Amino acid sequence: MSVIQKLWDAEENKDLDKFNEVMHEDFVWVKHSTGEEIGRDVLSTWFMSDDAPKSENNRIIYENDEIGVAHSFVTFKDGSRQAVMVIYTIKDGRIIRSETGATEMPK
Repeated sequence: MSVIQKLWDAEENKDLDKFNEVMHEDFVWVKHSTGEEIGRDVLSTWFMSDDAPKSENNRIIYENDEIGVAHSFVTFKDGSRQAVMVIYTIKDGRIIRSETGATEMPK
């Protein structure tokens, strides 16, 4: 199974153990909208909470042992929606970095 799909399954099932199996301990998420860098522990706390965004129409565009590219439509707790492109850097079978670009969508 793809690393990205394992991540999505862990997020959907709110399975912190599976999430941490997929995400490298040195993981960092780079938000291009703000330049902010977020580590695994902060991201997992958000994604395991009731405030986590909901993804739909998830598509893996490309994935190999070093990189993954995916697209989703994401709805946030406040009702805002974004089309999100994510580039994942994969190291030793785990995601070590992700960078996102997002486009606001109508509610």
